Amino acid sequence: MSHLLWKTLVLSPVVLGVTVLVSARAMAAEVASSSEAKSAQTEAPIASSASRFIQTEQLKDNRQLVAQNTDENKVLEEVNRYSSEGKNQNSLSQVTSVSQFSDVQPTDWAFQALQSLVERYGCIAGYPNATYRGNRALTRYEFAAGLNACLDRVNELIATATADLVTKQDLATLQRLQEEFSAEIATLRGRVDAVEARTAELEANQFSTTTKLVGEAIFAVTDVFGGNTGDANNTVFQNRVRLDLQTSFTGKDVLHTRLAAGNALAFSQIDNAGLPIDTAEGTQTFQVGSTGNNGVIIDWLAYYVPIGPAQVYLAATGGIHSDYVATNNPYFEDFDGGNGALSTFASESPIYRIGGGAGAALTLPFGSGGSFFKPSSLTVGYLASNANNPGVNQGLLEGNYAALGQLNFSVGDRLALAATYVHGYHGAGGGNLFDLGGGLASTNRVVGTSQANTLSTLNAASSNSYGVSAAFRPSDKLSISGFVSYHDVTGFGVGDDYEAWSYGVGVALPDFGKQGNVLGIFAGAEPYSFNRPGFAGTGNDIPYHFEGFYKYRVSDNISITPGVIWLTSPGQNSDNDDAIIGTLRTTFTF
Repeated sequence: MSHLLWKTLVLSPVVLGVTVLVSARAMAAEVASSSEAKSAQTEAPIASSASRFIQTEQLKDNRQLVAQNTDENKVLEEVNRYSSEGKNQNSLSQVTSVSQFSDVQPTDWAFQALQSLVERYGCIAGYPNATYRGNRALTRYEFAAGLNACLDRVNELIATATADLVTKQDLATLQRLQEEFSAEIATLRGRVDAVEARTAELEANQFSTTTKLVGEAIFAVTDVFGGNTGDANNTVFQNRVRLDLQTSFTGKDVLHTRLAAGNALAFSQIDNAGLPIDTAEGTQTFQVGSTGNNGVIIDWLAYYVPIGPAQVYLAATGGIHSDYVATNNPYFEDFDGGNGALSTFASESPIYRIGGGAGAALTLPFGSGGSFFKPSSLTVGYLASNANNPGVNQGLLEGNYAALGQLNFSVGDRLALAATYVHGYHGAGGGNLFDLGGGLASTNRVVGTSQANTLSTLNAASSNSYGVSAAFRPSDKLSISGFVSYHDVTGFGVGDDYEAWSYGVGVALPDFGKQGNVLGIFAGAEPYSFNRPGFAGTGNDIPYHFEGFYKYRVSDNISITPGVIWLTSPGQNSDNDDAIIGTLRTTFTF
């Protein structure tokens, strides 16, 4: 007990102090930042469109800002500077007539001469929308741009042996105009040459013309307190890095090739007898998929492509259900685990943690023709955990799999609802229900107690899971979301059947203290199962989970999130001491 008090005194002031500090700074900066544009990584409000609840990771992934190459920015800046040279209130585009061309008036000889050339040789193309903006005076640079186009056109005619179409009078007029505007023409041509050279350099040295890199790095200082669990664990500094290569071939599709590395491991929980509690309660998002030794792996390879009105998802490895289906848990789920809730439980319903791996999914919108529920969609998906293994009882169709169906719909623009069904098959050899695609005999477990997870080691089993979720946005400063899931596991052996439940509700206050910040509170029961054969004496208490966090956005690319997770009755046993996890997470996105 004294050790617990000492660890609490050591770490709690740090977490609390950081929380108070960043909150105070956020409040002080509220006025100064009131006009600041929201970060693209700030979660979109529910009120803006109910369809945001039914978007896939690909669509939501577009929220992230990617730092552009410095040289590319300079080129774009130079192009913008050129295009705005001498600009009036009309934007500079290609023109239909020199009548559009402040320094050169429509009554000037040069204006009338060029107008005659334009009409004779068609050397100035129209605006893209083929409109005519009427007579107006031109800057000398605008006029020079038109003159340069005519010079190019006449040269083209001469080079194609149609010189007889160009009269001597017109050539004389062009020579006089060229002498009059030689300085402006030289300046424009020099700028164009410089931009073309810079563009060529970029194309020769850029990583790819079709691929951009989106990265996330997480630093986390975390510790757990409470009885034997607190005594058995120390304060740790963990990390996880993900580098996502996003490739688009048509501008509408995207191929994700994600590299990941990390050393984050979950805490060991100890019962009052000094023995380990077999549970995944309190697992944090940045601890999922970690190799523990910073080894680099390809943890996700998936392709999103629209086919007509439908959105298609194809995963070759690392696919999970929440990649392609709406989870209705805004501000708690952020799809990479660095800016939402701390725990895997609070980030999304456990029903989406059943199965994973390789497979496909389809989201088909409907109800856009004035129905009461709109916009709506139907999502179906199939993921196989051992799709790459050609062995007996393995592969895409005969190994472990999870098939999902979900109806997504909204009422108005502030309420989103979903009804979910997942059917899973789990082969003999053990494993866990909420394994996130760990597969046959895997020890992978990301949420819930042992009683709710453990499958028979001798016999195969099937599972039928049902869930509902909802998200409600009564105002721009408040979001409420929640879920309930029921899981019915039918084993193929005696005593292998069991049922499991889970539920939770979260309240989020977006832009709390500063635009981009989020204060979140979540409470619920992690997946649990009562009266399972073989688990006698472990208790039938509900394992409640309480969580609070405050994401403080330091900049568009850096956020700091202090938070606390409180677990009651770990392992479904009230005889075990409660566990309290304190975390200070820093997330870098680029």
